[in-house]
Amino acid sequence: MDLEEKVLGVEPKYDGAIINVEKQTVELPNGETSTRDVVHHSNAVGILVLTKNNKMLLETQWRAPVAKETIEIPAGKVDSRDHGTALDTVVRELNEETRYKANNIKRITGFYSSVGFCDEYMDLYLATDLEPVEDELPRDQGEYLRIKEYSLDEAMAMIESGEIEDAKTITAIYYWKLHDKIGL
Repeated sequence: MDLEEKVLGVEPKYDGAIINVEKQTVELPNGETSTRDVVHHSNAVGILVLTKNNKMLLETQWRAPVAKETIEIPAGKVDSRDHGTALDTVVRELNEETRYKANNIKRITGFYSSVGFCDEYMDLYLATDLEPVEDELPRDQGEYLRIKEYSLDEAMAMIESGEIEDAKTITAIYYWKLHDKIGL
């Protein structure tokens, strides 16, 4: 059976600064119709930032959708400031959020953040061999961060205790754990 759903109609619901939302009417594989709520979001990057003393940089910030502080790897959306390239977004976000530049940047993997309702695709990068930036870029308006270094053992304990709940961050930490023994 072909599982593809054919879009019969699209009704825009919200056009915002970060997301656009639409209601789709679709034809199901069996010929019946249904609706889908779809959130469109720019592609994004997440960055596993490792210091020279083999610690990762994590940032704590307030996240309105979950109404609490979260602990996350640096991340940001790919936008026109970067001419649409993920690598340039990594460089920008490192500067804006951590005030570092990385002499080594490597793409780890890519994934959809939540395919049930959203088309956001995130590329996960590893950034190493850090140096302080010479010219700091301004942070996004309303972005307040606490940056702190953590060892792999501390990061794993934070996942186990539920202190870290963010999927991209958990993915990055497990990548680090997997590759720490064989060398990144």
